[in-house]
Amino acid sequence: MPLASIPSPAQGVWYLGIIPIRAYALCIVAGVIFAVWLSERRWRARGGQKGTIIDIAVPAVIFGLIGGRLYHVITDWQTYFGERAIKPAYKALFIWEGGLGIWGAIALGGVGVWIACRRRGLSLSAVADTVAPGIAFAQAIGRWGNWFNQELYGSPTTLPWGLEIDQMHGGEPGVLYHPTFLYESLWDLALGFGLLLIGSRLTLRHGRLFALYVAGYTLGRFWIEGLRIDPVGGVDHAVMFLGLRLNQWTALVVFVGALIYFWATRNKDAVEHVVPPQAHSLEGLAGLEGEDGQAADPAHPADQADETEAPAASSPGDDEETGGSARTGAVEPGERPEGSVDPEGEPEAEGPDRAPGEHARAEEKHAR
Repeated sequence: MPLASIPSPAQGVWYLGIIPIRAYALCIVAGVIFAVWLSERRWRARGGQKGTIIDIAVPAVIFGLIGGRLYHVITDWQTYFGERAIKPAYKALFIWEGGLGIWGAIALGGVGVWIACRRRGLSLSAVADTVAPGIAFAQAIGRWGNWFNQELYGSPTTLPWGLEIDQMHGGEPGVLYHPTFLYESLWDLALGFGLLLIGSRLTLRHGRLFALYVAGYTLGRFWIEGLRIDPVGGVDHAVMFLGLRLNQWTALVVFVGALIYFWATRNKDAVEHVVPPQAHSLEGLAGLEGEDGQAADPAHPADQADETEAPAASSPGDDEETGGSARTGAVEPGERPEGSVDPEGEPEAEGPDRAPGEHARAEEKHAR
């Protein structure tokens, strides 16, 4: 018996009254929350609007869970169907009991992200680059759910960090197994930090950082998958093809595809939209608001006076050109404004424009 080993949890479900609290679900939720938090910060730093990643995460998680479960059931159908099935067929719907294929989760989750980005007018590639490190960290956290469920472990080993698996979950007494959940968790953790470092040193746009995530994840998954066993009825029923497991072939194909995409987009420089087009229009209108917060009329700038408004006082520069003194509209004592009407209602003429004898009549009128 080895001197050291990693024990498996005695249980993965606790009850709050009649409500089951499952460790597997908690690990998945914790991973999603951390990924959304980190991606939201990265999106804001890139100039995006607050709350965008949270909104996109809703359809992404829903589609991702469906896709992950479909992939698991399709590739591990022997668990639920056939003569050696260890679970009844209806339990293929019990997602809380474990079993999510990352390939299906990423593929169908990506569809959910695409739909959300299309509705908002955002660039899918910009969102993909933003969330790439967060996805890696989410996987690192979520893998611990497999530890609680005692699933997805590796072949027997004598290493001091071998994993104990009870007989109910396919283990044998006195035998330790490779803790593949731990290997993948550590790999994903390192990948997440690596992506953050690369993203801070290099300007990778148009989905190139996401391509590095895919390449990095599949590289680790290839060798970790080679250590795994899927005991169904005491026999490893993993789908094999040319000596490799199906998931290894999938990882190999996706790895090559990610590298091709990374190389093909090296010179791409199209504009990526991180703010919805309608937001730009609202920002433009906001610039036309007055000091009181009311929107101004775009066709009537604030410095343009109405025709009924009085003209502004002339500037000192105008008086210097005419050689006159500045007139502010004030009337000197005893002086009547130009063009004013006298008390009798008749306009008063000035200076040489008065007809002969008009001065006398005006004085007579004032005397009366």
